[in-house]
Amino acid sequence: MTSLTGKQDRPGFTVSFREEGTTLFAQLAGEFSLQNLSAFTGQIRERISAARPGAVIFDFSRVTYLDSAAALAFVNFRRTLSAGKVHCQEINISDDAKGIFSVIREEALDRTALAPDGGQGGFIQQIGQASLTIARDFFHFVTFLGDIITAFAYTLRHPTSLRGKDLLFYVKRAGVDGLPIVGLIGLLMGLIMAFMAYLQFKQFGANIYVPSLVSFAMVKELGPLMTAILVAGRSGSAYAAEIGTMVVNEEVDALRIMGFDPVRFLAVPKVLATVIVVPILTVYADVSGVIGGMIIGVTSLDLSLNSYVTQSIKAISVFDVVTSMIKAAVFAGLVSAVGCQRGFMVRAGAQDVGKFTTSAVVTAIFMIVVADSIFAIMLYYVRRYDSFS
Repeated sequence: MTSLTGKQDRPGFTVSFREEGTTLFAQLAGEFSLQNLSAFTGQIRERISAARPGAVIFDFSRVTYLDSAAALAFVNFRRTLSAGKVHCQEINISDDAKGIFSVIREEALDRTALAPDGGQGGFIQQIGQASLTIARDFFHFVTFLGDIITAFAYTLRHPTSLRGKDLLFYVKRAGVDGLPIVGLIGLLMGLIMAFMAYLQFKQFGANIYVPSLVSFAMVKELGPLMTAILVAGRSGSAYAAEIGTMVVNEEVDALRIMGFDPVRFLAVPKVLATVIVVPILTVYADVSGVIGGMIIGVTSLDLSLNSYVTQSIKAISVFDVVTSMIKAAVFAGLVSAVGCQRGFMVRAGAQDVGKFTTSAVVTAIFMIVVADSIFAIMLYYVRRYDSFS
């Protein structure tokens, strides 16, 4: 029997070998980790090369510590020996060690590091990779939208499946808790627009049109756009982080095991609550913006309160208010769906949570701007069609 001992910063390990016929038994003892990986793998590889056995048995009965790096090394031994027609087996594995082996993916051993590309070829390859990533993300998002729609259809058929307490919780968090920041930003935007418009209009003696500009801009564009972006930063990121953390903690897997649909259980209340509150927040932002413009109008433009309100009302119509709320609802659906979808994409711990939380905000803002552009074109042609008819 040969005993080989390695001394590291951690307590030592021992690998004892004995041969019975063509079978080589390796008795493992102590701690096996990344710190002593090269030591014990080198010793095992050297003995196997010298003995040339027909079978190798690793006995884990005396192992006190095993990390994933060491477990992957033993998996690699098994694959290498099996490829050489040598039988390999691990015996007497503790429950803790079994847990480590259960999460080892053998296909990771087949992956090779990508060589860095340089020059024009590398740049073109990066563009291609980015394009593929965008296409893949779009496909995943469309698939998730299908899951959301299916979950909503189920909820409509079975209203009792919707948890009212969760819905009210997210209404409060996305709506009520967002009132101060939405109101403040709306007020400041109204102040800024009115002041900048005053600096230009006073050259032509057209100060009376400042209220019209502020109310029209807030209701038509800035109100829903600004509110959706704020909700993306507050609620969309929170949804991604919350679901992502649940994925990391295996709570989502637990829901599936218990027979719950994670999309219906986690995403539907968030999306529905956001779609409900964002149009209301948009109206609140519009009113705040008009009030901000009114402060400038009354104090600096010599406009009476009555004339300012009258001009503001004349500049907008019911159609403008309705389309503004429809836009807000669509923006809300996109923001909440992106946040939930990015949360479900988390796989590898805290780093992924941060990565996909950031991705949720950036993607949501991008989709808001794209959707707003589509709405602008559609509403232009709707107006044009109405004028002809």
